Amino acid sequence: MAISADAASEKDLYMEADACYTRLLNSPEKQKMRHNWQICIQKFQKVHQMNPSGPWAAAGLYMTGFLYEEMYGISQAPADRKEAIDTYQRIVNRFLKSSYHKKARIAIERLNSKSVPKSGHLDTKPEPLPQTVLQPTKETPVDPVSDPVMNGDSGSNGLSNITDLRVWSNPNYTRIVIDADKETVFQHHLLKQDPALDKPQRLYIDIEQAKLGKHIQNFITVNDNLIQDARAGQYTLDSVRVVADIKSFKAYKIFSLKNPFKIIMDVWGSDPDQREKPAPSFKADKKTSKIKPGDLARQLSLRVGRVILDPGHGGKDKGASGIIPGVYEKDITLAIARRLQKKIQATLDCEVILTRNSDVYLSLEERTAIANTKNGDLFISIHTNAAHNATAYGIETYFLNLATDEDAILVAARENATSTKNISDLQSILSDLMQNAKINESSRLAATVQNAVVSHLNGRFNSIKNKGVKKAPFYVLLGAQMPSILLETAFISNERECQRLISPEYQDHLADSILIGVEKYIRDTNPAAFVERQRGTSNKL
Repeated sequence: MAISADAASEKDLYMEADACYTRLLNSPEKQKMRHNWQICIQKFQKVHQMNPSGPWAAAGLYMTGFLYEEMYGISQAPADRKEAIDTYQRIVNRFLKSSYHKKARIAIERLNSKSVPKSGHLDTKPEPLPQTVLQPTKETPVDPVSDPVMNGDSGSNGLSNITDLRVWSNPNYTRIVIDADKETVFQHHLLKQDPALDKPQRLYIDIEQAKLGKHIQNFITVNDNLIQDARAGQYTLDSVRVVADIKSFKAYKIFSLKNPFKIIMDVWGSDPDQREKPAPSFKADKKTSKIKPGDLARQLSLRVGRVILDPGHGGKDKGASGIIPGVYEKDITLAIARRLQKKIQATLDCEVILTRNSDVYLSLEERTAIANTKNGDLFISIHTNAAHNATAYGIETYFLNLATDEDAILVAARENATSTKNISDLQSILSDLMQNAKINESSRLAATVQNAVVSHLNGRFNSIKNKGVKKAPFYVLLGAQMPSILLETAFISNERECQRLISPEYQDHLADSILIGVEKYIRDTNPAAFVERQRGTSNKL
């Protein structure tokens, strides 16, 4: 078989690196100096760097890890052990059909069991490079799912099982969610880029007392402006590491949610919204230097061009059950959202996206991720309220903030599908997640929509109760990059309001009232947008 020039060059680089390693082994004095090891490591790294998908790439990467492992045997430095495991893990993730896949897994097991001898070399050197390395491998790939080192199925009880790794992304925002079946402790770290070692900047999470699930997708290619990929691996016998290879970012937040337990990693770029926006048309009043509430938004001409509607619940999550048998929150919210979508698109110059347009299940953090990755300008989550007291009724609108009354805590606990005691845990992370500009705008949007809904319905239906605007920590609003609210349209547990909720007439008027509130918010935020719309309408006529 003819060998390509590139493959021959890769082979030459490998042989040069191998000769460097041989010279190092033959000189006990050189072995005492760290830089001598690093010279050989860099040579093996060049083999992989020359052609990361070439026939010699896995061999070069394996020897890189092997030398770090040998260096760890002498230095006992945790950093050397970590570099060895990270390098071996890259082989496991990316070279499934290579003979080095199995060797790397064995090496990880060896390092995790701490069987590397101190102050000396490994008992066995790696086998010589097979002559068939330039040909497609005929080996049956080792299944990492069935291997105890890779899936963490070590037979130990009490470990948290990592069940899923999920990613949502656009060029300026990425959300990574790590699902687990049990709450556990975790730590996160940010490592700087190391060009010499061909390592990008990495953001990683070490999850203690955890094992990797058998059916998890442990490597996800993202390759947007922010993140190259996300990967999960069994770091030690009782810990899992999740790594995001970073291209660039402005900020990131990592937090956990309960019931079920999950770890969320949000990464933001330098510009949260690169979509074209109209030139600022608001002129500040030269007679005064004071900025009134909302003026900043007007000055920046924050045009609302895309609205995200979130019909609460769906699929296996029925939401609250109506006092009328067979009536469920998930069906009511979808019907209202569909009507509202048509009205906004017909009346306002806005695109409207539904987080779900059928009876499907979406996790709460997925709904927020959809709003962010779709570059929404407003996010409205639609729900129906419920209470043990069947006489409770009324309409209320929430925005994300610390809960200040018991009723708000109860509503948040129900919509989050969690216990009230977990609300205090959630509130402890809010101060680090929310930006004042978003809180202020969300509060203004909530007040505008609440007033419009109550005013419009009051003239058409009896006993419309205004329960006001409230604040509470809702999972579905957590991390939203745009003004966002949660509207409790009525009490499905109240017979009169449940009858209304299933009525097409009430649904239609409710959609009209929300539309009025959204239109008023947009008009107050950017009056010029409505002037432009009116001119456009006149020209068309």
